[in-house]
Amino acid sequence: MSLEFILEGIRRAIHLIITGDPLVMSIALRSIYVSGIATLIASVWSIPIGVSLGMYEFRGISFVRGLFNSLIGIPTVVLGLILYLLLVPRGPFGFLNLIYTPLGISIGQAILITPIVVSFTASAVESVETDVRELAITLGAGRLESTITVLKEGINGIILSIVSGFNRAIAELGIAMMIGGNILVTGSALNTRVLTTSIQMYTVRGEIGVAIALGIILLLIVFSISMILNLFRRDGR
Repeated sequence: MSLEFILEGIRRAIHLIITGDPLVMSIALRSIYVSGIATLIASVWSIPIGVSLGMYEFRGISFVRGLFNSLIGIPTVVLGLILYLLLVPRGPFGFLNLIYTPLGISIGQAILITPIVVSFTASAVESVETDVRELAITLGAGRLESTITVLKEGINGIILSIVSGFNRAIAELGIAMMIGGNILVTGSALNTRVLTTSIQMYTVRGEIGVAIALGIILLLIVFSISMILNLFRRDGR
């Protein structure tokens, strides 16, 4: 692969981005939507679990926290395979008709990022829990009031867990490919082609310009969200 070939791909990518190519933009927006829904779904159950692990002691808590921590590194292709076997029409959850749908990808990504959101939330709460909660209780606060106080103190860490989950979701390939199938049906709401699956497909096809354009957009999304979070945390302090 010559340098000229790579430079031509970069020039083509820049042109696609600057002109707002409809195909490239639709793939980017779909990725943001699918991973945003996944992050929202995961947050619904992950944040309460993380808060409970960070604030309260119970038998087996070390095992539970260790399990969530170890699941952070689960290979996405393995999880994608498990979900595929569960969601195909002949699988136990095939009746849900989630295979090869955007919602199916979102649910798969939500499961993938659950350990991240849980572990980061638990760590954020635990880091402020002891002193703050004891002070709140000393001042007469009940369990609910003390929990709210701890959440206010650890809000930056909780937001970090959500953002980290989103970044992990939008950058993963295994689940998006195996559950979504990288399908593009013109004029249909069932399109499952997202940034990562499209980058892989266009690279194999030799359409390097499109692949680089999508890669640049993916990096911009991840870096922009991280930068906004850093600014938010700095202003919060």
